[in-house]
Amino acid sequence: CPIKFEFLNYTIITSECKGPKYPANRCCAAFKKFACPYAKQINDLTTDCASTMFSYINLYGKYPPGLFAAECREGKQGLKCPKSAPTR
Repeated sequence: CPIKFEFLNYTIITSECKGPKYPANRCCAAFKKFACPYAKQINDLTTDCASTMFSYINLYGKYPPGLFAAECREGKQGLKCPKSAPTR
């Protein structure tokens, strides 16, 4: 994966998505803010970007397994990122 997920700042997720209830609206909005700039790489199944990203999200946020996959669905293609999401 060309993105160095180990060096990214996860506070955009950890500051908004908090237990014990993990409100889907706040968790998913924060997840999209974090992940959408990297959507192209995350969705490229020839890389390990998605699994690497989720490993670090769970490491820093101590989230239940599958929280974002279960709560943040917007269709068959997963999350709908805004077309204007800047790539980093």
